[in-house]
Amino acid sequence: MLSRRKLIKRLSSGTLVGGLVGGGLPIAVTATPTAAPKRDLFKELGVRTFINAAGTLTYMTGSLMHDEVLEAIQSGAKEFCLLDEIQDKVGAKIAQMVHSEAAVVTSGAFSGMTLGLAGILTGMDLKKVEQLPHLAGTDMKTEVICQKAHDIVYNHALTNTGCKIIQVETAEDVEKAINEKTALMHFLHIEADKGKIMHEEWVALGKKHNIPTSIDIAADVPPVENLWRFNDMGFSFVVVSGGKAMRGPQSAGLLMGKKDIISAARLHMPPRGFNIGRGMKVNKEEILGMYVALERFINEDHGKVWKMWEDNTAHIENTVKTVSGVKTDVHVPPLGNHTPTLRISWDPGKLHLTGKDLQESLRKGDPSIEVGGSGPSHIGVTVWMLKPGQEKIVARRIKEELSKAAV
Repeated sequence: MLSRRKLIKRLSSGTLVGGLVGGGLPIAVTATPTAAPKRDLFKELGVRTFINAAGTLTYMTGSLMHDEVLEAIQSGAKEFCLLDEIQDKVGAKIAQMVHSEAAVVTSGAFSGMTLGLAGILTGMDLKKVEQLPHLAGTDMKTEVICQKAHDIVYNHALTNTGCKIIQVETAEDVEKAINEKTALMHFLHIEADKGKIMHEEWVALGKKHNIPTSIDIAADVPPVENLWRFNDMGFSFVVVSGGKAMRGPQSAGLLMGKKDIISAARLHMPPRGFNIGRGMKVNKEEILGMYVALERFINEDHGKVWKMWEDNTAHIENTVKTVSGVKTDVHVPPLGNHTPTLRISWDPGKLHLTGKDLQESLRKGDPSIEVGGSGPSHIGVTVWMLKPGQEKIVARRIKEELSKAAV
């Protein structure tokens, strides 16, 4: 039998009365602890969240990671390991998957471009590693050849090494531009159709003059085959973003290529701190997350996923077409962001709103929805970043806003 003192002590520590025993004392039953409510940090901070019908845009935080990737990140956060060792082991596995001699997880495709070129410039010479990006007074090369149509803002990743871009347009231009200062010939896949020299010829020109070639395919999977297509083609190094279609960590990417280039690039990466890549840190959690994301993406049923994208696109298309004056068409960008893309346009004589008006109405609605680029009387929609069922919400909301604008 419990004494009154013990009973009071139990009750004060969170027990409940469950019954009576002989003598009139209650039976103490341990209470089930109440789980603390999960914090909604977005709501707590006042940050707007939205349905993403626009795509894997960096300013919209890219893509959402799969559960397997999150599990890899969470498990990786619970143990210590040596950063170089995990990069070695994961890099070897990735290289096998993408048909390259070597690979390393980087902090995005942009950093992969800087690190790959840095590795070419310095090789394994630590003194040169410490000197970058100060090329003056050294015997390091200083020029990168790039087609004029391929010289976009992201090539700043290359000039970060201290090199300058030499623009060319034809194969004859390349022959004239190559000299003892040429370090690299760089190619941009998403703009391939705007240049006059295609992939194979670019690689052949590089091999002819013993100049390394690189290719930026940051947003250019799917198709999944692009992950190994350009390694098989003979590019010296290839960079790709990890936080887009592969749905790895948004701050991760892959640098794949020749073993000597990747080994030298690693000298410019953390944990070393005497280099231009120290700020391009990628931690063990991101390395593991990127590895699992890549593995999952390669083994995915891409036909099934594509069919789902087509079906969801068709649902939105068929819903909004019921509004008088609305027209739709679906196209698939051939080189980058290679997914079904829906263009919704309307007759401004029948619907009084602009593309920007519609964007704003969807953005300010409940739930908030982001759609793609707009024009005077059109918007763009993609479904590949939608959660299951969100295609119905997007279709309904766009139809509502279009219907309200009808004259």
